[in-house]
Amino acid sequence: MIFMASKPPVPAPVAPRTRPKEDDGGSVVVERKTQKTKPPQMYQVVMLNDDYTPMEFVVVVIQEFFNKDRETATQIMLKIHLDGKGICGVYSRDVAATKVEQVQEAARQAGHPLQCVSEPVE
Repeated sequence: MIFMASKPPVPAPVAPRTRPKEDDGGSVVVERKTQKTKPPQMYQVVMLNDDYTPMEFVVVVIQEFFNKDRETATQIMLKIHLDGKGICGVYSRDVAATKVEQVQEAARQAGHPLQCVSEPVE
């Protein structure tokens, strides 16, 4: 047996949006507000200069962990060398923390004192 609807389906009624007000019965009607979420706080991964870590090692680390090409990695390395620190990338908090740990572990395994930190972007 095949059943066919005699009428097309009718969408469910939507409650009207009203401003908060009191009626004679003492009840309050509240308007629904859509919640807007803010984007997550971003963190910049900053590499710090030292007098012992070879420049080539810094370039390789920037290429490997921050996916930069050789020219960009070299420019970042020179900024670190000349200014004392340089931004390698901007990420969410967890990703930035992971990048910092990866860089510090690679430096430790290679026997270099290279330091890397994450800071909130202002």
